[in-house]
Amino acid sequence: MNRGALHHVEIWVEDLASAAGPWGWLLGELGYARTDTWPRGESWRLGDAYVVLEAGPDVRDERHDRTRPGVNHLAFHAGTRAEVDDLVAAAGQHGWSLLFADRHPFAGGPQHYAAYLEDAAGFEVELVAGD
Repeated sequence: MNRGALHHVEIWVEDLASAAGPWGWLLGELGYARTDTWPRGESWRLGDAYVVLEAGPDVRDERHDRTRPGVNHLAFHAGTRAEVDDLVAAAGQHGWSLLFADRHPFAGGPQHYAAYLEDAAGFEVELVAGD
């Protein structure tokens, strides 16, 4: 265990079936493996950290808005620039759309090669290139 490292992230979704497609594809592409499922959720693990998707009974029936106070997005190390480009090229077929297309892949600044994607529910991810 690395003190201060993330243990897990739990994402509450309105509809698990709708979220599992885009998130399952992306997490799988990033090297996560689905390790558990239950009627209203599933978990994906990579190393010591895991991501939970859950549509439990306490989830409000409202669309997520990344611009409201709270967590804006999750950022993932996504490999090389070419690997980020490959993810962007395939993302649309898996329920993700490119944000800030007019500034892609430098929407985060001239030294920051990344893609910003949003799913149909309004959740944003940032895929950061490491080279």
